[in-house]
Amino acid sequence: MKELNQKNYRCGLNILAFPCNQFLNQEPGANEKEIMNGLKWVRPGNGFVPNFPLFQKIRVNGAWEDPIYTYLKSLCPLPGGVISRYVAVSWNPVRSEDISWNFEKFLVDHNGFPVKRYLPSTKPFDLLGDIRNLMQRC
Repeated sequence: MKELNQKNYRCGLNILAFPCNQFLNQEPGANEKEIMNGLKWVRPGNGFVPNFPLFQKIRVNGAWEDPIYTYLKSLCPLPGGVISRYVAVSWNPVRSEDISWNFEKFLVDHNGFPVKRYLPSTKPFDLLGDIRNLMQRC
């Protein structure tokens, strides 16, 4: 990602990760150490250590969702508007703007304003054009 180097733009790029266990219990780790060990040795494994902040595990949907996700979802609707894996829903109430599955992504500008939301199937490199445009506008 050399082209997104901080030197080329006034604003840089930060990636933030929020583990969540609301999707078929795929993040059962009880704390940061367990989650990091799972990343490092199981999935993806091979000694992987993320080079971005991994925050405390939170809820992203339902009555106890974290306020950061309430904010993000209020400004960026779910692409397609449908939770496609309804069988996996483990929260209540279910809302049309809910996070649909693990690895949904939000692009947020340098002022903290969410500008775009991506489905879990969107590969990170597919965001490069949007990221570059946002960094140039900064």
